[in-house]
Amino acid sequence: MDLFSPLELGDLKLSNRLVMAPLTRSRSGKDGVPTADVVEYYRQRASLGLIVSEGTYPSFAGQGFVRQPGLVTEEQVAGWKKVTDAVHAEGGLIIAQVMHAGRVTHPGTTGVDYVEAPSAIAVEGETRTYEGKAPYPVPHALGTEELPRIVEEFVTASRNAIAAGFDGVELHGANGYLLHEFLAPTSNTRTDNYGGSPENRARFVIEVVTAVANAIGAEKTSLRISPSHNIQSVIESDAADTLATYTALAEGIAELGLSSLSILHHEPAGELVQSIRKAFNGPVMLNTGFGSITTYEEAARVLATGLGEAVVVGRPAIANPDLVRRWKEELPLNEPDFATFYTEGPQGYIDYPFWEN
Repeated sequence: MDLFSPLELGDLKLSNRLVMAPLTRSRSGKDGVPTADVVEYYRQRASLGLIVSEGTYPSFAGQGFVRQPGLVTEEQVAGWKKVTDAVHAEGGLIIAQVMHAGRVTHPGTTGVDYVEAPSAIAVEGETRTYEGKAPYPVPHALGTEELPRIVEEFVTASRNAIAAGFDGVELHGANGYLLHEFLAPTSNTRTDNYGGSPENRARFVIEVVTAVANAIGAEKTSLRISPSHNIQSVIESDAADTLATYTALAEGIAELGLSSLSILHHEPAGELVQSIRKAFNGPVMLNTGFGSITTYEEAARVLATGLGEAVVVGRPAIANPDLVRRWKEELPLNEPDFATFYTEGPQGYIDYPFWEN
């Protein structure tokens, strides 16, 4: 298989195996409603086999960034409907990433006077709020009796995504946010059934994925993970524990028949990734970049060696709305403007040129 061959993921029929990564761009205003610029941004990139939206919050407490879009209010759902209509009009496919930031946020961003996490352990460092930079607060440790509410928030946001015209959802279990916080022993020191052993730490993520799959259909449900990514104070440095945790997770969702599992890891051929893939026993999308930009050669190698079914790319898709054509025809690439990744307005967002010749 190669990057430009078709692929079926659940009930989605991708025209190629290039997937746009979920990329925070902070262009949706304080109300979390996607703007006309957001509509144009995603429309421009519809030639990619699948677009995964930037992380969208399922509750006000779950918002992680300033000007992040949500899937909570009617206005947010209506704003996303304009996005999905535009992508579909260009023949593209788009799924919504549903992301609860967990402890990686601040009341100055969310407008909520508490921060939620598995355990009362703060993230190191500072975050940018609407009032400026501030240290991460110590989060409220969610009680066992509160967890069904969090599950329902994921379910409601996923239903809202389908109502907004998305072709499915990807649940964000990576990069140090709420679901990832449950998986790692450094951020989860619980003593109930959701902490301690690898199986217990995987339990809540399995429950969320199962509930969403039951609500909108497993064929429309995906999960993103980043084992051993060691980011935002979620440290998974014990290789045996990490393998046991993610194996328990993959086995716990394997019978659901999800559309895919998206794995962010710099060693796609390594034992950890391939063991998770085997336990999941379904289509896997691989994202090898984060600290480094994924090149065409790396993406092609991943598929040519059979390490996964699709390749997830980030920064090349930001700078090149016509990335599929450029890689297919071996055309030069635009360079991403890092200074405009999280700013406001169209510059560095919808003004990257298409190849004209």
